[in-house]
Amino acid sequence: MASTERLLSELENSRYRFGRAESARILKLLQKARTAHFDDVASLIRFHEALLVLRAFPPSPAVLRACVQLLDSFWKRVDRLREKGADMDDFDPLEVSGIAGTVMQDSIGFDLARWLVQRMPGKVEIAWDDFDDERAMGAVWPRFLPLLNEDAAVEAEIPWRKWLETAQGSGNASPEWLIERFDALALPASEKAQLYESLHMPIRWRLENSSVSRTRNSRPVPKIFFYTEPLLTRKDVSLDAELCRKPPRLVPLPPKQGRAVTDLIREVMLVRYRELYGTTLADPNSVVRADVGRGVTIYLWGLPPDRRLPLRAYVAGVTLKNGVPINYIEAIGLFEWMEIGFNTFYTYRGGEVAWIFAQVLRSLTTRMGTTCVSMYPYQLGHKNEEAIESGAFWFYRKLGFRPGREDLVKLVEREEKWIASDPKYKTPARTLRRLSAGHAFYELPGSKARAWDQFSARKIGLRVNRAMAKQFAGDAQQFKAAAVAKLAKTLRTRIPPEGTPAHEAFSDLALVAWLIPEIASWTAKERDLLRQIISAKAGRDEMTYLHLLQKHGSLRREMLRLGSVS
Repeated sequence: MASTERLLSELENSRYRFGRAESARILKLLQKARTAHFDDVASLIRFHEALLVLRAFPPSPAVLRACVQLLDSFWKRVDRLREKGADMDDFDPLEVSGIAGTVMQDSIGFDLARWLVQRMPGKVEIAWDDFDDERAMGAVWPRFLPLLNEDAAVEAEIPWRKWLETAQGSGNASPEWLIERFDALALPASEKAQLYESLHMPIRWRLENSSVSRTRNSRPVPKIFFYTEPLLTRKDVSLDAELCRKPPRLVPLPPKQGRAVTDLIREVMLVRYRELYGTTLADPNSVVRADVGRGVTIYLWGLPPDRRLPLRAYVAGVTLKNGVPINYIEAIGLFEWMEIGFNTFYTYRGGEVAWIFAQVLRSLTTRMGTTCVSMYPYQLGHKNEEAIESGAFWFYRKLGFRPGREDLVKLVEREEKWIASDPKYKTPARTLRRLSAGHAFYELPGSKARAWDQFSARKIGLRVNRAMAKQFAGDAQQFKAAAVAKLAKTLRTRIPPEGTPAHEAFSDLALVAWLIPEIASWTAKERDLLRQIISAKAGRDEMTYLHLLQKHGSLRREMLRLGSVS
């Protein structure tokens, strides 16, 4: 045990040390590790995470090859611990989940569940021992199981599993048959998903030695970036300088390659128990790639027309380091404003995060045309103790972000004085929680300072609902019909066919237009541009919609007003 602990400590301490001598030392450690036995889960996890870092930040080709070989056979070590009776629940925490050889379980959404049973056939099952929402099953399953109501409506202790297995004609525990029944429903995709997700059905899947696992989830790259010098730290990075550089080249991918990227992000998020709207519903036809150097490739994509947000444009993404996924990205834009989420996976948080964040911003602002960047409070530490412990607020502050609330500006200035006067001073956690309570902003040249500080799309939504309550007694259908008719008349245009993404886009923007009577007095050029904006919302590339918005000064002024005033 003592020798194993020493080996692990030396490997962990060597992860971010580079140079020829250090590379040779790491290789010797990996050779020792090949025959070492890790007899407890905690030690095996530590070994796994050290290998992943060396795989993404390799100091030499020999170290890279050794890491890949150890990772490819890692599932055998997990199986060995299982056979010895180890507590496999220790592999479940979010920070370490997804290791090859383990079993995972979650109640995932419909779109991800449908993808999972296709991606891992024979390895997915309903976790019947944890499935007990009888009310939901009784409400939904009669759609697929004839005469189930005869039993479910009046009897106790319904044999739900027997009903399902009888209907599908086998005792197979896979949810595939049930998912296919949902998929066949004559409902819009979003409604199928809502109905399925009302079941809260737990799904269990076996990773075994699958490439879906965190252990083996990487993609081949033309050239590996080997580290012979220390990593770039936050102090080495100027966000101002990086964003003034020539924009990265964004290469659109063919649909087949785009689908490989959208499959990758589903795998990446699945094994980390994360499910974001834009990672599950990624549109393979919208993927672009940016190769930004130092072995870093950034992929960005949008949403398909029928799953887009009503007003804002959505972009999600993933960053690969030497082919290894190291973070995910989420950005939502309106006019020149963009709200961003950036999450580096726990394993890689010691590796050039500031420089990679700068490259992500370069790619996003190029793709979206945005000049005002807003950081989610959660990213800063709001209801996120992990971010509080890591001092995330100061990470972004030192890159140039500022609080949007005046009271938080005063608080951060006070803290900065304390830090300047006492190098040993550390901001208390309670103060970090206060500092993270509001958005933080970074404005590029040309962006009007503080214009978006008070903005929230939620405020627009609430104003729309207030109008519906006041003028239509809360009747959404009546309100929509009136708003659509009014906007069509004002713009002198036809209403798109119902049930199409184009109609949804027209309806959503018509509800906002109801609050902007000035549209009737806009110039013909402004009304024509509004028609183009509405059409682009349901078009092939949602970025066209966002770029057109950036040309409409009158619409920007009105929507900014509606979203900024309480």
